[in-house]
Amino acid sequence: MPEILVLYYSRGGSVARLARQIARGVGEVEGVAARLRTVPPVAPVTRETAPPEPEDGAPYVETRDLAECAGLILGSPTRFGNMAAPMKHFLDTLGAEWASGTLVGKPAAAFTSTATQHGGQESTLLTMLIPLLHHGCVIAGIPFTEPQLSTTRSGGTPYGASHVAGAKDDPQLTDDEAALARALGRRIARLALKLA
Repeated sequence: MPEILVLYYSRGGSVARLARQIARGVGEVEGVAARLRTVPPVAPVTRETAPPEPEDGAPYVETRDLAECAGLILGSPTRFGNMAAPMKHFLDTLGAEWASGTLVGKPAAAFTSTATQHGGQESTLLTMLIPLLHHGCVIAGIPFTEPQLSTTRSGGTPYGASHVAGAKDDPQLTDDEAALARALGRRIARLALKLA
């Protein structure tokens, strides 16, 4: 069964919740499954290596996950209008996969969470899509045929799924945010089937 790799970094839990909703949307498409993976944290000075498996949540990604997936959906919290360092660090290690064309022709998308409504959601999503373009992915977003995209008062953009966590870093998604995340999962799953 083809799998969509839902790969994310989450610190406060919001991006992880979006990832689970996206995976749920993938699973709503018959004949496709989701594979949830995360990237390990990074620090300016590494004091100890990350354990081989996180204490909770999704396992750490391995490059074979990229080779085995039929599509890829990247998620990261926003850091000054860009993806967080752990996701960027992981992407920066994929030179061999870029050279061999591991992701060429696979559908891909992005998702994010911010503390504020204007915290850089769209710029973060766009910067996450740039490496995917370099890898030859077929980029997809959320079309305006999804009604929540026109009614949301929180997260959700045509560039990808998103969440507004607020000043207290509330990971609870609104109904619109959850619906749009599932819609993004379904969209990439359907595209993967069409492109297979």
